Amino acid sequence: MTETARAESRELVGKLSTLDRYLPVWIGLAMVAGLLLGRLVPGLNDVLDAVKVGETSLPIAVGLLLMMYPVLAKVRYDELGRITADRRMMTASIVFNWVIGPALMFVLAWVFLADQPAYRTGVILVGLARCIAMVLIWTDLACGDREMAAILVAINAVFQVLFYAALGVFYLNVLPGWLGLEQVGLAVSFGTIAGTVLIFLGIPLLAGFLTRVLGERARGRAWYEGTFLPRIGPIALYGLLFTVVVLFALQGETITSEPLDVVRIAIPLLAYFALMWVAGFWVGRVLKLAYPRTAALAFSAASNDFELAIAVAIGVFGVTSGEALAGVVGPLIEVPVLLGLVYVALWLRKRLTWPEPVPVSAHPTSPPARTP
Repeated sequence: MTETARAESRELVGKLSTLDRYLPVWIGLAMVAGLLLGRLVPGLNDVLDAVKVGETSLPIAVGLLLMMYPVLAKVRYDELGRITADRRMMTASIVFNWVIGPALMFVLAWVFLADQPAYRTGVILVGLARCIAMVLIWTDLACGDREMAAILVAINAVFQVLFYAALGVFYLNVLPGWLGLEQVGLAVSFGTIAGTVLIFLGIPLLAGFLTRVLGERARGRAWYEGTFLPRIGPIALYGLLFTVVVLFALQGETITSEPLDVVRIAIPLLAYFALMWVAGFWVGRVLKLAYPRTAALAFSAASNDFELAIAVAIGVFGVTSGEALAGVVGPLIEVPVLLGLVYVALWLRKRLTWPEPVPVSAHPTSPPARTP
């Protein structure tokens, strides 16, 4: 590794806030706190289920919505057309996110969790939930094309509202039946999944869109992105940690009685993140994309919206289900793996020869920021 690459690696952690930098640690502590609460507070399940949003307890619903909103408020919705200037990347991203990703997770889930239908289903749900959150952080840290990543996030958010439910029914009910595999005993209807997706993705998506439009109209883009977004950004991680605490408080008995189950769930997730990132990076090289867009494509392919997977697992199968536990394990594996891949990407940027990035002038420019 060159001195420049080593310097970039040392600076990488410094670019993260304390909350982001130690997120795997905070998630681990949240799990421990949840387990302790589950043992020390009797009747916690009844308290959490006293008020519900659909089939989800109110505290869990609040935590999930808090996770989704800040990320969707960051997206520049007026630049959706910019990605069409590079149809190769747009096509590759759609294929990775909506064809290869779900199919690969389906295969890995059946290979490693064939005898665990609940965990298998939860892992499949993670594979269906495409990137709309942490991918922006990974792409930025890897010196990738953050604006392109934001456009991919916006497109995936819309696609998930339209197709997540249909893909859920296909991979949980239809495809296993065609292949003669054991099917999940619980019925998963299109309407149930669609309702959950619309609540936990549709609501924050609309809120994020309106927040950006109204915020920029009132104070301008410079204020919105330089002042407002940094203030609300940590809310997403606080919501995640709160949700993890509550989930593990209700999953305590399962985790303590079957600790190896968490390890089993982690194996297909680890394989998935690594394979998808390597494949995305390789395709970027084959398409002769510049490094910034190759990095954006790789992290978009490998990242998953574990918030949505958790929301659907809770809403459809219940907060104490094995499906929900599989969703919770998702961020514990994704965060350290993709952070490690950021270092790999920075190393490959220096190691390999890359085409020159496409000039900004080749794309439609974003509108000038309004002055307050």
